[in-house]
Amino acid sequence: MSKTFNVLVLCTGNSARSILGEMLFNHLGQGRIKAYSAGSKPGGVVNPVALETLTKHGVPCEGSHSKSWDEFAQAGAPEFDFIFTVCDNAANEVCPIWPGHPSTAHWGIPDPAHVEPMEARREAFETAYQSLKKRISAFLALPLESMDREKSALAARRIHEES
Repeated sequence: MSKTFNVLVLCTGNSARSILGEMLFNHLGQGRIKAYSAGSKPGGVVNPVALETLTKHGVPCEGSHSKSWDEFAQAGAPEFDFIFTVCDNAANEVCPIWPGHPSTAHWGIPDPAHVEPMEARREAFETAYQSLKKRISAFLALPLESMDREKSALAARRIHEES
């Protein structure tokens, strides 16, 4: 049986981009990936346009909820293989020490949550969704099972730079 990789997608509020990332990793990873998301200062509510965007593309989003990254730094939490920050604030914050020293990469995506008017917000969510889908698909195409932490982190950073 092949390994299932645990992925954590981080953003400050855990209501939009990190939720999109979590759900896309789980959907596109088809059991090869078990993804989670969290925020340093979670808003407590998932942005409804994030859920709308996922639903529009047929990506299951049941069980999505906004949560703190502290939940994943405690004993008994999953041990992560990969951590992706998707907002610049989270990338610059001091993160908890993650067990297992996972591979990390920053995939900055512009925040669609506060774009006005609503039609422009929907377009911004669509752009964020497409950017994440492209990066996640490229990451999943890598031979992760045979890559060490350093090579996978380098490859993840290259995916961001090339997108």
